[in-house]
Amino acid sequence: MPTLFAGLVFGLGLIVAIGAQNAFVLRQGLRREHVLLVVAICAVSDLLLICLGTAGVGAVIASNRTLLTVVTLAGVAVLLWYGFTAARRAIRPEALVAEGAEAPRVPATKVALTALALTWLNPHVYLDTVVLLGSVSASYASPWAFAAGAGVASLLWFSTLGFGARLLRPVFARPTAWRVFDVAVALVMVGIAVSLLLSLRGGH
Repeated sequence: MPTLFAGLVFGLGLIVAIGAQNAFVLRQGLRREHVLLVVAICAVSDLLLICLGTAGVGAVIASNRTLLTVVTLAGVAVLLWYGFTAARRAIRPEALVAEGAEAPRVPATKVALTALALTWLNPHVYLDTVVLLGSVSASYASPWAFAAGAGVASLLWFSTLGFGARLLRPVFARPTAWRVFDVAVALVMVGIAVSLLLSLRGGH
């Protein structure tokens, strides 16, 4: 039980942060649009990555500079594109309506692909769940109990973020709130992308 709890706390420490994935889950929760689909994709993806890290894949990725570079550049491209789309939404008031009945709905396929891209093409996800969490879990006598705790943390966080976002809907009933939110998302996306490029450059 202590190992499971340690994994839970560690997992929450890694995942509870403003990032591309969390911003997307929050936005879908606010719009009440394909929330279960997005939460399921993010949580299941996290579980798979945690298992890969615990199984030792993290060490392999960390030792392969070429693979890390390719994953990082792909992630930068995704982050910049999502940042651009967020900035475009902020500029166009008609795309900032909070009420689901008035806002144009996005097809489930497009939402699913975006969630998958922001998860599997995000280098931070690999560094956190596969490399870092994988190496930490190896230091415990029961690494899979630690991984299970981290998996529970992921499931709890994404469920709370996605389905709990509706509590903020009164705030986001105003287009101005959506404008501020999308500007913040755009800045976060670009900031993460720049930090990834700088870390990649520093690693050479």
